Amino acid sequence: MTTTENITPCFQTMLPLILASASPRRQEMLAGIGLQFRVEAAEADERVLPGEAPQAFVIRIAKDKAKIVADRYPGTWILAADTVVVQDGDILGKPVDTEDAVSMLKRLAGRGHEVWTGFCLCRSGEPQQVCRAVKTEVQFTDLPDPVIRAYVRSGDPLDKAGSYGIQSQGGFMVQGIRGSYSNVVGLPLAEVLSEMTALGLIQAAESR
Repeated sequence: MTTTENITPCFQTMLPLILASASPRRQEMLAGIGLQFRVEAAEADERVLPGEAPQAFVIRIAKDKAKIVADRYPGTWILAADTVVVQDGDILGKPVDTEDAVSMLKRLAGRGHEVWTGFCLCRSGEPQQVCRAVKTEVQFTDLPDPVIRAYVRSGDPLDKAGSYGIQSQGGFMVQGIRGSYSNVVGLPLAEVLSEMTALGLIQAAESR
């Protein structure tokens, strides 16, 4: 089980839950509100299909990841998610190397972009599943080349969609956002918790 110590939880997990993601950000967000879960990472083919829209892409990848883990653990609820950055209709995933990260950040500098996260809640053998995509609009400040390269050298952007982490060092680049902050981090918490509550997966923590 993964949880956070020394906090008073807001929610409690009512049914077994597996997070199908190796993302430490997603794990921290769920544990930070008191949820208990196991982590089982899943790898899916993340190539974009011809003409595939960002919202369709992230939902498809989240579904694929959720199904992979659900087939391993029948009867257990699975939460999977996928996040991408989108600019001018192009989907920007994680950089392949440092120069790719520099290139992405130069493209984003001084402009707006979208962050899409798709998430899927499912259980093997259960006809009911929930898959949604959430969009947040992000505006970047202008970034001179030395600043971009210094940030890339920190290593922070190398495992993140769009080559930046709003919750870590990359936050200095963000001039403004419209929509869910947690969605930019990697999981739209308000929407995920609403669906979990409706499915009976979680409930408000009882007073002790």
